[in-house]
Amino acid sequence: MNRPATGAPDDAPEAAVPVPDVIRAAAARLADAGVDTPVHDAKLLLAHALGLELRDVDKAMLMGDAVSVPPEFDAMVSRRANREPLQHITGHAPFRYLDLEVGPGVFIPRPETELVVQEGIDWINRQGRLYSPRVVDLCAGSGAIGLAVASEVPGAEVWAVELSERTAAWTRRNLEHAARMNPQVGYNYHLELGDATSRSTLAPLDGTVDLVLSNPPYVPESEVPDQPEVRDHDPALALYGGSADGLLIPERIVRRAFALLRSGGLFVMEHDVSQGDRLAAYAQAAGFAHAVTKLDYTGRPRYLVAEKA
Repeated sequence: MNRPATGAPDDAPEAAVPVPDVIRAAAARLADAGVDTPVHDAKLLLAHALGLELRDVDKAMLMGDAVSVPPEFDAMVSRRANREPLQHITGHAPFRYLDLEVGPGVFIPRPETELVVQEGIDWINRQGRLYSPRVVDLCAGSGAIGLAVASEVPGAEVWAVELSERTAAWTRRNLEHAARMNPQVGYNYHLELGDATSRSTLAPLDGTVDLVLSNPPYVPESEVPDQPEVRDHDPALALYGGSADGLLIPERIVRRAFALLRSGGLFVMEHDVSQGDRLAAYAQAAGFAHAVTKLDYTGRPRYLVAEKA
């Protein structure tokens, strides 16, 4: 796994260092800075600096291989020690089968949001004759939810709504990449710049949509996140729910989803762990026939599932 020296022929080659030593030293710096997963992050940063996969670094650690450490690796570790998100440093974030570009100005997709997508896809698959489902993604962000559906459900037509022009630039980048991998996505995914809570946004679709998915801003304004990666780097527009309890925007999304859906359509929305019961009750009050909150990977109430009668 030795990394060849680069530059002029008379450049002195970089000294090779055992990979376990590289990871141990970098992880110690990250741990001292309060990073939650220092070893994992150190390995990912080294893999990125070397242009390798994480599994290559894991194998090199197991075998005790040595590597010529690129100069940029130290700068990457310093940025992570300053609590810049790992995904901003590498420039991408995995989401289901997608590799999304992310950076300043866009919310980094989280693993728990994959459950929102899975709930929607499972529902589509249970419908039998729903060959070309109409799907809306409210608060699109990086495009994670809508692009996942467009990529995984053949024939699905997806409309995605994003308020921020800066964020929508990231959505378009990810759409272009997904369309290169699957040209059908480029035809079936439609990005709308606008307010996802407004009755005028996607108004021509009212009453015709099969499935509405959303990961809206929902963090209570009274509970500013402790993690610098979230507090200082995720856009405030994508974080906070517009009120002390964080429910103002999610409740408006509930109402907009109800208007968009056809009879029998489904709505799935991520929310804060403190909001499940209130949002289920609100959805029923808004007209949904059935509304329940379901659990995330850690067993916490994390997303609303509601069916329109």
